[in-house]
Amino acid sequence: MLERGVRRTTLTEIARRAGISRMTLYRRYPDATSVLTALMTSEFLSILHSAQDQAGSGSARRRLVNAATAAVRRLQESPLLHRVLDADAELLVPYLVQRLGSTQLAAEHFLLEHLAEGHRDGSVRRGDPAAQARTLLLLTQSFVISGQPAAAGLAPGALAAELTEVLDAALHPADRRSEPT
Repeated sequence: MLERGVRRTTLTEIARRAGISRMTLYRRYPDATSVLTALMTSEFLSILHSAQDQAGSGSARRRLVNAATAAVRRLQESPLLHRVLDADAELLVPYLVQRLGSTQLAAEHFLLEHLAEGHRDGSVRRGDPAAQARTLLLLTQSFVISGQPAAAGLAPGALAAELTEVLDAALHPADRRSEPT
């Protein structure tokens, strides 16, 4: 799939390269797109877990911001995601405009856990955790999907630094009533 893209990869070719029978593969996956979905889910969940490990210490808000920006950076560097965006981007459209996929739901769960911890330790402003998590998911997802073209003409790391600032500011528990409108 990395070499040819999803649309030009067959299950027969996947089975041959994996060293398994076609029937074994056909029993589990109906087509190459379903293999890609499984691969992306596996890779993206691995990235999410790795980002969790990179969260560091400090308040729940700090760990959430660190983990979220690490996950975005790693996803932006993913060869699999690059190939899909370059050759088969239309495969992502249902997950952007129709429904959330399993990876998005896992990321949302990850965000919910950190938000709940941040509410408990006072480092995250109070709000509806489900709405906060979905908002953070949509924000970070846009950096993953559009990060490469959006970074054109900017200093390296400028978008990542700004994402860190935006996430921290959005979650900070400052009293907003005293701020000017």
